[in-house]
Amino acid sequence: MTQAVETAPAPTLEERVLRDPGRFRVLTGDRPTGPLHLGHYFGTLRNRVRLQNLGVEVFVLLADYQVLTDRDVAENLGRHVEEQVLDYLAVGIDPARSTVFAHSAVPALNQLMLPFLSLVSVAELHRNPTVKDEIAHSRQSAVSGLMLTYPVHQAADILSCKAGLVPVGQDQLPHLELTRTIARRFNERYGGGGGGAAGGAGVGGGVGTGAGVFPVPEALLSSAPLLLGTDGGKMSKSRGNAIALGASPDETARLLRGARTDADRHITYDPANRPEVSSLLLLAALCSGRTPEEIAAETGAAGAAALKRTVTEAVNEYLAPIRARRAEYAADRAHLRRVLAEGNERARAVAETTLAEVRAAMGSDYR
Repeated sequence: MTQAVETAPAPTLEERVLRDPGRFRVLTGDRPTGPLHLGHYFGTLRNRVRLQNLGVEVFVLLADYQVLTDRDVAENLGRHVEEQVLDYLAVGIDPARSTVFAHSAVPALNQLMLPFLSLVSVAELHRNPTVKDEIAHSRQSAVSGLMLTYPVHQAADILSCKAGLVPVGQDQLPHLELTRTIARRFNERYGGGGGGAAGGAGVGGGVGTGAGVFPVPEALLSSAPLLLGTDGGKMSKSRGNAIALGASPDETARLLRGARTDADRHITYDPANRPEVSSLLLLAALCSGRTPEEIAAETGAAGAAALKRTVTEAVNEYLAPIRARRAEYAADRAHLRRVLAEGNERARAVAETTLAEVRAAMGSDYR
């Protein structure tokens, strides 16, 4: 008789990260187009701090080159970059453990764009959901070539530091797929195999495993809740419907008083049928450590005005320490510039090493 052998299920990506966080490197970031807000915080910033504190090597990108298509933002780009660094520090990004850097300060990163562009077709760029979304929300009369190459620039961001993990939401998975495709195609075209899965030996997740120059990065799926803006739409910097991390308590109260709800006075948590009310309940819950259902039951027939007072109190209490740190850092602007300068230097060293490997693989190292 033969005895069946039970095999344990393969560990999830999150389990692998928790088991050996120092093995992984993450690339994440934001475009400096305006103040970071509560949607950013609960959507991604909080998780970055968690990963950093676990011991994962985190690279945080200020994608300043990717906002050059927006003339309004480009005029105040330096200020936006500085304010974004301020937000990062306020929420707990530690520059001693995470690398905060800007696109424009890392020439080797941007040089990767040329070989990467040779690996994708124009049709693939036009089909890319990132490009489609950017074009749809563009306020320009014509779309620039830079916008068309946006997803290739994202690939250069990720692969320049050989990040094996990229935190994304479910809806962003197609955005990452082009980076994975570019990594595989480069490895196939220039030797070293077909590009192994990320998460292997080395901080890059696959670096040093014989899988080629680049790891194929994995998506670290986020379970972050979706918070609606005060107008009931997607929370966005450009729509004026978001509560900035640096907003004052009075400004926060004013914005929440104007938040859209519905005609039903009795408060219930029903995301499918009452999205605006449910988003407010969820925000209060996230800030108070309770459940949306508990807050809804307490509010009951007191109505939307009572709910908004509850949310305002919870948000202002939660953000108080973040705002205090932000004010402290804001008093020393030179420190913000030092943080960015030191992060740029570290990112340049990593990207230059990657570019040297790319040149060697392509046979274009002429030194």
